Amino acid sequence: MRISGAEALVRSLQNEGVEVVFGYPGGVALPMFDALFDVVSPRTILVRHEQAAVHAADGYARVTGRPAAVIVTSGPGATNTVTGIANAFMDSIPMVVFTAQVATHVIGTDAFQESDMTGITIPITKHNYLVKNAEDLPDAIKEAFHIATTGRPGPVLIDLPVDVSKAEIDYVYPETLNLPGYKPTYKGHTKQVKQAASLISKARKPLLYAGGGVLASSAWKELKELAELMQLPVVTTLMGKGVFPEDHYLFAGMPGMHGAKYANYAITETDLLIAVGVRFDDRVTGKLSSFASKAKVIHVDIDPAEIGKNKAVDVPIVGDAKNVLAAMVAELRKMTAQPHTDAWMRVIDDWRSRYPLHYHAPEGVLMPEYVVERIRELTKDRPTVITTEVGQNQMWSCQYTRIREPRTWVSSGGLGTMGFGFPAAIGAQLGRPDYLVIDIAGDGSIQMNIQELATAKINHIPVKIIILNNGVLGMVHQWQELFYGERYASSVLDQEVPDFVKLAEAYSCLGLRVTDPAELDAALLRAFDFDGPVIVDCRVPTSENVYPMVAPGGSIDEMLGGIPGGPVSEMLDDEFLEEVWE
Repeated sequence: MRISGAEALVRSLQNEGVEVVFGYPGGVALPMFDALFDVVSPRTILVRHEQAAVHAADGYARVTGRPAAVIVTSGPGATNTVTGIANAFMDSIPMVVFTAQVATHVIGTDAFQESDMTGITIPITKHNYLVKNAEDLPDAIKEAFHIATTGRPGPVLIDLPVDVSKAEIDYVYPETLNLPGYKPTYKGHTKQVKQAASLISKARKPLLYAGGGVLASSAWKELKELAELMQLPVVTTLMGKGVFPEDHYLFAGMPGMHGAKYANYAITETDLLIAVGVRFDDRVTGKLSSFASKAKVIHVDIDPAEIGKNKAVDVPIVGDAKNVLAAMVAELRKMTAQPHTDAWMRVIDDWRSRYPLHYHAPEGVLMPEYVVERIRELTKDRPTVITTEVGQNQMWSCQYTRIREPRTWVSSGGLGTMGFGFPAAIGAQLGRPDYLVIDIAGDGSIQMNIQELATAKINHIPVKIIILNNGVLGMVHQWQELFYGERYASSVLDQEVPDFVKLAEAYSCLGLRVTDPAELDAALLRAFDFDGPVIVDCRVPTSENVYPMVAPGGSIDEMLGGIPGGPVSEMLDDEFLEEVWE
């Protein structure tokens, strides 16, 4: 039986187990949407902007570990996906994006709504295709999902001309692949694994530094086993948040520009940094020359291009984090290695007690940190996914949430995309329908994709948006205060415009407002128990900044704000610490 290219696409999605397609139609995309019309699976979610479609697929993939698909029309529909694709590429999130294209015979003529999507997205996709022959489509789709989900994950784009989607083929979905140039390394080199295990067995001040690669490889059990076996303190990046339970006694916080002082001190003083699935991002490292400058560095990553790219490495291990961590544990057990970290943990515990994250809360003032704390406490016994927008709201969320389960934290890391959190929450809710899904937002970020309230309402997706409304573009405003002489150029919004309660009601959603901390719990509980999308507009002070903070280009142990404490070298002069080392 012969079927159209568009029908072949749908069958291929079914063969790949794709459950959800996020999209927005247009003229040359109509064959694909028509082919989806009569199928139950995959479910089609009509968004209100193509950028939101990609962010929703991103959120879905982060909480499930499985790829979703995106289908949009050509021209502006396709180019509207670019920010979302770049976000997924920077954070290594698997998805396949199908962009409709003008007919093959007019490609290159500047036809109506033509855009060169393969050319545009070369730098921000793992791979992309322009399919000019319908017979090639099943193979391209099979390859696309394989490439997106293996090795270091990432987005793949398939550009599909309208005449190809209409053409008929004898459909057979391939069972095998032939990609001779694509062979990710999954098993770490035995010699290097042994060398790493030897260093770990001897280290007195080791530190596990875990990132998004641990999540991508589902390696959280192996990470925890290694940490507990050798009593290794663990710090996690923004992308790695949740790969190690944040209520565990070995958890030592998030390092970097807005990390905890004790986490940054630990990195500065460690003698062995075991970096797993991280890329030594500048927001973590600060001044590279002083980052872990006393340490030997083990770096585990499936992408060989990341090893040594930013930070010199003593033991490079190319491989999948799950396999490499398991091999390290096996080698350490074979060696009957014993931990030597009691004194080191006492030092970290001392730093934690002296330099906790903290904030000042004037009587009757609703502080943003307090809002996040109450979200944390009111959801601690309830399965919950937290998504964030980008800016101060994101950093307060990083600091004051306690993520205990992997794949329940969704935040834009590498690209730092304002407008990400809400559509990502929609995708996350579809991926985890039995979980409470909360987007912690700023009043600037939330307005970038606020139109998706319609998507949430119409599709019965009960996400909760908690807005930390301070009337400014918070992080921009903070930098202007600290580094630009309080010249607030183009960063002042207005807490009254829009009226978020009325805006929620305009979309037939529930809107609540909180100005008094005494009213917060009742509002949050009402939102969490409401069967539908909710906005909670929390009016917080414009003057509140995110601290501690490392100034751009500074060393991570020299932080502004927070409880006073200088460089780590000064902390080690303390008599207690000297006694510990003795």
